[in-house]
Parts: sequence; structure tokens; C-alpha cells
Amino acid sequence: MVGMMLHQDASTHAWFIGDDTKYDLVVTLDDATSAIYSAFLIDEEGTNSSLRGLCDVVSTHGLFCSFYTDRGSHYFYTPVAGEKVSKTQLTQVGRALKQLGIEHIAAYSPEARGRSERAFRTLQDRLPKEFKMAGITTVEAANRWLTETYIPAHNAAFAVAPEQEGSAFVADSAGAWREILCIQEERQVGNDNTIKYNNIVLQIPPSRLRPHFVKTTVRVHEYVDGRLAIFWGPHRLADYDAAGAIIIEYAKAA
Repeated sequence: MVGMMLHQDASTHAWFIGDDTKYDLVVTLDDATSAIYSAFLIDEEGTNSSLRGLCDVVSTHGLFCSFYTDRGSHYFYTPVAGEKVSKTQLTQVGRALKQLGIEHIAAYSPEARGRSERAFRTLQDRLPKEFKMAGITTVEAANRWLTETYIPAHNAAFAVAPEQEGSAFVADSAGAWREILCIQEERQVGNDNTIKYNNIVLQIPPSRLRPHFVKTTVRVHEYVDGRLAIFWGPHRLADYDAAGAIIIEYAKAA
């Protein structure tokens, strides 16, 4: 049955023939069928790429039951190197999965990641040739082509029928995933009614909720496309672009 367990992994490779630059290909696929739901190139895998793959899946197919990954530091916190991952101290990815009710399963052996490894052997063989035939030489063009052209063709050729028919995907009708599948961090507001986040100063606009937010604790959401938002409790105060410029003000002062 599809949607019971999804795998996510990344493969570092020189994906463009004639270019030795290596990129990480981040792939999210279904355990039951080996169908790829998300695949894209990025400089280096990490928290943002993991959340991006999850957004691709949930926005298109819905919520699923379990998520199987390696024990990379963006997936799990491991108190003692080489030993079991923490069940209580969560990464941003772990926190998001818990909020969505998705079980996060850690791989403890290379053999346990066999499905992903087989998929990457196929992709490393095919994709460089496919990119060359399509005249693709940039990451941006490659990612558009992967989504629009390659993934449907790959699934038609390599996906298998599940042992059990049906789907375990569940629609998130409220769209809660949009505010969960992002990086969330708390900040204390400074005396100038601003916060600092990743070397960017974010100005909190005037609000009808209170005269200012100095010394209060607010929550920053960083989305996979680089946009930002500030929340005070349940109240969304403002949206910002990746450079920190205000896009939308909420709860405007009268």
C-alpha cells in the first residue's frame, strides 16, 4: 500500500557530463513501489532540503505514516556518536514529523537502506546521460526537468505494483503542513522592536495587538523557499522575503 513508509536519502555525484562539480540529489520515494515523489539537486543536503522534499510529497499526495532516513545530524540528534538516536531531543525535521503525526525511523545499517541505494545506482547511470541529451547544464533547469519530465517517466519504467492495493495517504484539509514543514526558532525582541535571525535584522511593524513587542518572545518560521514570518503566539505579525524586507503586515495598527 502506498503511503505507508517513505524513504529519503541523498547522493553526491557529478551529475553533468563534462562538469566535475558535485551536487547532492535528494530523493523521496515510496517503500511499497519505489515510485519517486520528489527529486532535486542542491549544493548540500541538510534541514532545508529534507523539509523541501517533505513539502513536495505532502502538498501533492497528503500525509503518510512513516519516514525512513539515515541518522544524519539534520534528521536525528545522536548523544553518543555511533549509538542510538535520541527519542526526545528532536531536530527541526524530527519536530515537524512529530507535529504531523508521522513516525520517524532511523536506519542502523547500510543494508536497511537498500531501496534508496538501488534507486541511486539507476539515477547515477541515467541522469547524466539524460541531462546531456536534453541540453541541461544548470541546477535550476535540471530541477524543473526532473519534476516535469523525468520523474513521471522514471516511475512508469521502474515503479512496481505494491503488494497490497490502496493508499495510506491522508489529505491535510486544513493545510497545517505549511506552517509545520519549516524551520521554527524563537527570538527575543530587542529594544528597537527588531529581532536578529541568520544575520538579518527583521523589523516588527506597528500592530493593533500592543504598542510594541520589546522583550517579548516571538517565533520565526523560515520556509523552504527562503521566505520568513514572525509569530507572537497564534498571531502572525508579518511576512518577509529572504533578505528581510516586509512583504505583508498582519494585525496592522489602526
